Amino acid sequence: MATSTSPQDRDISAELGERVRQANAAGTALRIVGGDTKAFYGRPVEGETLATREHRGITGYDPVELIVSVRAGTPLAELEAALAENDQMLPFEPPHFGDAATVGGTVAAGLSGPRRPWAGAVRDFVLGARVITHTGDEQRFGGEVMKNVAGYDLSRLMVGAQGGLGLLTEVTLKVLPRPSACHGLRLEMPLDEARERLAEWGRHPLPLTAAAWQDGALHLRLEGGPGSVATTRERLGGEDLDPGFWDDLREQRLPFFGGDDDRPLWRISLPQRARLEADGLDEQAMLHDWAGAQRWLRSDLPAETLREACAAAGGHATCLTPGAAEPFTPLPEVMFKYHRRLKAELDPKGIFNPGRLYAEL
Repeated sequence: MATSTSPQDRDISAELGERVRQANAAGTALRIVGGDTKAFYGRPVEGETLATREHRGITGYDPVELIVSVRAGTPLAELEAALAENDQMLPFEPPHFGDAATVGGTVAAGLSGPRRPWAGAVRDFVLGARVITHTGDEQRFGGEVMKNVAGYDLSRLMVGAQGGLGLLTEVTLKVLPRPSACHGLRLEMPLDEARERLAEWGRHPLPLTAAAWQDGALHLRLEGGPGSVATTRERLGGEDLDPGFWDDLREQRLPFFGGDDDRPLWRISLPQRARLEADGLDEQAMLHDWAGAQRWLRSDLPAETLREACAAAGGHATCLTPGAAEPFTPLPEVMFKYHRRLKAELDPKGIFNPGRLYAEL
């Protein structure tokens, strides 16, 4: 795998490490910022801003081995463009939420797009990482290198940690070839029928890589070999779907996410065919993504009411409207105990994005 490291690159890494070292010595909180396109996701952080965007660039890329190493401040669009030149992609289809989105922010948020149920999540494709710890030292984890002395696979722990465990400076990712054919379909059908159809299709080797239901229509994406896509397209029928639909869904640009509806936006994670039951909840008004495993909802329902309904159905709810409710579902005490222990082990003075996930962390 080809790599490139210049003195300037080393200086930026050293500068970041020194900033962390000083903050830890003084007990000063740091607000880690990449492109800041996902600032809405999680609780606000009070602290000195530590920007990573200057620490950018692809440090190694082996298209044959399907592995790429990239610095955290690298624009996500830049990485995707480099992969596209070799007909490759990030399989988890991460949302950008703006042109400034970075690779580090992508890993820290841990968000995946419509392909997630069929390809996997961000965590599934992280092979290794470089992380500046609370002491200001840059260490390597995962991939070709051993785990840290505490036994944690910190490269995977960084995914979805919202920067609360350390400063991610570089990540190594597994990539995949882009499908040679892609086609979208729109089939008009009620929600219950869509659920039955998706359950049936799931038992067959169909080239499905996205499925979303809204307003009386099931939207599908077929990807794979040209013959397989063409045969499945003919078998399923329906109308052709604008290929931009999936980008708009991923980036929350569909009308559902905008307009004049100022009610809080909720992301609900559930078993695929689970039903929500609570007064004031209308599943017909939701946008059902991930074949039903991820549902988007606009609602004024109290957070406790909604979260109780989700828990009863085997899932949880996340609020994406800042200030409307606590963003993340409160953790059970036993699980929260492990979170506190992990935070204390990796960030004893609580300098890395304190309170981003939960107020006590």
